[in-house]
Amino acid sequence: MNDVQEATSPATSLSGPATCVCKVELRVSCKALLDRDTLNKSDPCVIVMVQTNGQWTELDRTEVIKSNLHPVFAKVFSLDYYFEEVQKLRFEVYDIHGTHSIGTRDDDFLGGVECTLGQIVAQKKMLKPLLLKYGKYAGKSTITVHAEEISGNNGYVELSFCAKKLDDKDLFSKSDPFLEIYRINDDETEQLVHRTEVIKNNLNPVWEPFKVSLISLCSCDEDRKLKCLVWDYDSRGKHDFIGEFYATFREMQNIASGNKVTWDCVNPKYKQKKRNYKNSGVVILSDLKLHRVYSFLDYIMGGCQIHFTVAIDFTASNGDPRNSCSLHYINPYQPNEYLKALIAVGEICQDYDSDKRFSALGFGARIPPNYEV
Repeated sequence: MNDVQEATSPATSLSGPATCVCKVELRVSCKALLDRDTLNKSDPCVIVMVQTNGQWTELDRTEVIKSNLHPVFAKVFSLDYYFEEVQKLRFEVYDIHGTHSIGTRDDDFLGGVECTLGQIVAQKKMLKPLLLKYGKYAGKSTITVHAEEISGNNGYVELSFCAKKLDDKDLFSKSDPFLEIYRINDDETEQLVHRTEVIKNNLNPVWEPFKVSLISLCSCDEDRKLKCLVWDYDSRGKHDFIGEFYATFREMQNIASGNKVTWDCVNPKYKQKKRNYKNSGVVILSDLKLHRVYSFLDYIMGGCQIHFTVAIDFTASNGDPRNSCSLHYINPYQPNEYLKALIAVGEICQDYDSDKRFSALGFGARIPPNYEV
């Protein structure tokens, strides 16, 4: 990371260099990836690399999506964004064979792109073509990275979903259902918020609880529409559609009053064709836990007090206070290093201490006879 030089403005000279930092979440999707498999389509995974001191290291990676050349990944990357620094990122797309380990063969690599976090944040939605080695284009392959700022006081929610009596889409076994939740943005585009795990051979699945920030779920708008889709998983990537429903975070919060929150999972085609069609199952919100992430300012404005206590080392190793070389030297013209430190810290803490009184403790002191302070 680059060193930040101090600004010369009066504001920064009083409080030191200002640091502009915030949390951002990145979501990744790809289109028209190269097909490296003979019988099926590629099984893509995206690795995010970050450059530190000139070296590329892996930051994190997405899940593997089976047999899909247009993947939308559910994995969310959370990063600290520093306005004053150049944060270089590299996104690499691989075709995964069997395990999550990345192969060494060239045909595993589906393309990559380098950029800075600042570019992604400035554009909010960055679309770039994927490149192979030596700058060659990977066909018409592209990668899209969405950026969203996460404010410190928004908090997050933990949701637990289950379903009952889903339609059976398989001939010799039961459906393998999973749930997707999309946020509908102001421009009517849909943003994937979460994709659950697949529950094998079960028409009454209970999915694992998951956590998501409120700004990711609904942009902190309790009435924003959420589109929820239920699918029957297929290993070849051709998932069978079971049904859908729309919800809001306000509706979900009805669970707090003891009400049962359920939605009919509806297949629009069946609803049009079948006169007595009711639903393709029921999706239930079984639990909701809302967690507020409190900022330092929340604590201060809520009445938090900071009590400053000082401990001073008076042992002889620090020297005689009458000696100008001692840390305890009492200079008639200016405070010594100890007193400067106490004033610097105390002036800040006193604003958050109602009685403005600080406890002071000393140890190792031995006052010489006939010594006057």
